[in-house]
Amino acid sequence: MKPLEERIATQVNNLPRSGIRDFFELVLGRDDVISLGVGEPDFSAPWHIREAAIYSLEKGHTSYTSNLGLLSLREEIAEYVDQKFEVSYDSKTEILITVGVSEALDLACRALLNPGDEVIYHEPCYVSYSPSIAMSFGVAVPVETKVEDEFVLKAEDVAAKITDRTRLLLLNFPTNPTGAVEPLDELKKIAQLAVDHDLIVISDEIYSELLYGEDSGMKIGHHTSIASLPGMKERTILLHGFSKAFAMTGFRLGYSCAPQVLTEAMMKIHQYSMLCAPIMSQNAALEALKNGASEVEKMRKAYARRRNLMLKRFKEMGVPCFAPGGAFYVFPDIRKFGLSSKEFALRLLEEESVAVVPGDAFGAAGQGCVRACYATGYDQLEIALDRIEAFVRRLQS
Repeated sequence: MKPLEERIATQVNNLPRSGIRDFFELVLGRDDVISLGVGEPDFSAPWHIREAAIYSLEKGHTSYTSNLGLLSLREEIAEYVDQKFEVSYDSKTEILITVGVSEALDLACRALLNPGDEVIYHEPCYVSYSPSIAMSFGVAVPVETKVEDEFVLKAEDVAAKITDRTRLLLLNFPTNPTGAVEPLDELKKIAQLAVDHDLIVISDEIYSELLYGEDSGMKIGHHTSIASLPGMKERTILLHGFSKAFAMTGFRLGYSCAPQVLTEAMMKIHQYSMLCAPIMSQNAALEALKNGASEVEKMRKAYARRRNLMLKRFKEMGVPCFAPGGAFYVFPDIRKFGLSSKEFALRLLEEESVAVVPGDAFGAAGQGCVRACYATGYDQLEIALDRIEAFVRRLQS
């Protein structure tokens, strides 16, 4: 019999294991560890949202929905996206409800890529981007963003990577893991590149509700969806969902907004793989959009307070740390200590029982940094930062 290892599909066999999950297997079973690792809100979904899911079950709403999703939810999404991103979509033909944003990304890649097609994306980035491209038989082409540039994606760097095989441009702002928000002037230049080279843009905007200013008064920063820029709606797949802002990670619900032709292509794959997203989650999401804004703002303010604490303490430690404009991560620069990202994270875990993620888990461009998630309780953050400071002081001595 041929060894089972040799029967694994090449594109799967070549996939790396998630650097985040690999690292946090070391944490399992240790109740002394304060985790600043997994990017998940520490809040439970607001009660009225959970209640909507319960009522869905109690009322016997346990059936399939349309492949596209509940029309009532798509109508609410269309209104929400119009107000928030200033882009109008037809709820009947241009919106697809998916099992998390991860499925939406997978559908977009599989619907648009032929073997050997290239996808440009920016690093450091969410760990799924390059594997999603590879699993669709595409070629991942990273563009490095740098802490010295506040992790801004520069149009000139994107332009340098474009070839006659480039088909897609994948963006994520605010960015995981850095929290960077793309300046409007650069975003406009990137949009022009997409038009000039006839590229489709996949824009993951899952963190767009979680924005912060530089001041302690929490003046909200500004995020512009590339889909709202001239000539871009017709070539953009806007990805969004409920996991981060609404603290609904376990509901596994996302959505895509795109021209009808692209939505139809994605739906073809969706109908044969997932069929539809769970109806209970869809009913909960409908409640979230209708009545969840105040709860989102409460959580955003809590994150902003924690963000400010993180920045203050890292500054006092003498550890350079870019001030994120969004999401709920900081990405401190630890190069001065002469350790790799993984060495720093492992030693911090072993010596002080604090878990952060090595920066290179998010691509080679993340080497020299670590990601610390502040979606955890304020009191726990204070303790974690005290431990990090003790570790840093030892490295400095």
